[in-house]
Amino acid sequence: MPEAAPSATAFAPRRILVIVTRQIGDVLLTTPLLDAAHAAWPEAVIDVLGFAGTLGMLEGHPAVSTRIAIGARRDWRSMLALARRLWRRHDLALIAEASDRAHLLGFVAAPVRAGLVPERRAHAWWKRLLLRHAVRVAGDRGETHVASEKLALLAPWMGSAPPPQVRPPPPHPLPPDLAQAIGPAPVIVHSPSMWRYKQWPIEHYRVVVAALLADGRQVVLTGGDAAGDRDCVAALMSLGAAPQLIDACGRLDFNQLADLFARAALYIGPDTSITHLAAAAGTPVIALFGPTNPMRWGPLGHGMAGPVPYRRHALEQQSAQVTLMQGEATCAPGVPCGRAGCEDRRDSASACLETGLAPQRVIDKARLLLGVSALGGVR
Repeated sequence: MPEAAPSATAFAPRRILVIVTRQIGDVLLTTPLLDAAHAAWPEAVIDVLGFAGTLGMLEGHPAVSTRIAIGARRDWRSMLALARRLWRRHDLALIAEASDRAHLLGFVAAPVRAGLVPERRAHAWWKRLLLRHAVRVAGDRGETHVASEKLALLAPWMGSAPPPQVRPPPPHPLPPDLAQAIGPAPVIVHSPSMWRYKQWPIEHYRVVVAALLADGRQVVLTGGDAAGDRDCVAALMSLGAAPQLIDACGRLDFNQLADLFARAALYIGPDTSITHLAAAAGTPVIALFGPTNPMRWGPLGHGMAGPVPYRRHALEQQSAQVTLMQGEATCAPGVPCGRAGCEDRRDSASACLETGLAPQRVIDKARLLLGVSALGGVR
């Protein structure tokens, strides 16, 4: 049974641990929770525990004291060592992930815990027993944005939460050669996706980039250091040369990306963490979504004043400066299906992206946002 928690009015934790053991985008979408916890308890020390390689999104975050990185693989020897290190070091654990490991670490770390729990899984009962406050999550077919779910962890102490405001990392200067080559209003195109089922075809990106270059725009191609990212970007580099077409793949950390986005006239990219970062930075964004539910995962525009406005499906919908585009339904489940591609595997294709979202739609929207006519040139 969980320990008794102090009353909401009297509770003043000195140390808080936020646990977010998922991908980079999940870490970024935890920033509204971090800001709200810091506002509620400004004197508290806030630490964040997550997977190695994901916590760079929090570099320079004013509310975060220590970033605790752990391996994604389950190594029980290192887990026991981590448990000894964490044992009751914190007063409150905010478990922003529904996994077994996250909840066990939260139990070890703090006597008072609030956490996300799966709505329908039978084994979630023991997690609820360990929590002072449980937030039930419906998964990818639900209707609550994941950032709002994380904010709801603070409900016993702050009541109703404000609309989530995602905080990008503070900008750091670009490498000197890129800073000199990149003009004041480039178009950023991010073509790689971590998973195959979120990948818009590179052939489609080639059509879009070629149109942007023909319109006289400078295009900067971004991506990570992984071989797959480099392959995606390399397949686009034959369309032009510097300085009109610039390869920045693998050269920028998240803080430098924030600086790049501050310069950009437009960003075009898939359902990925970098698209969320561009949206949080205030850049005009075209986000290309396939089987993922935008009600839960749509990028949150900068300065969004009301509830998350996305619907499950619309060929085009808006949140602040973000335009989210989806494909037309080409299958029985419809769009979005909430599956990992048509074969429900991360390495499977998604027909709604490959055949349901034509590149000309993206070109037309980009030209409208950039004020460029279909024949080229500024209107």
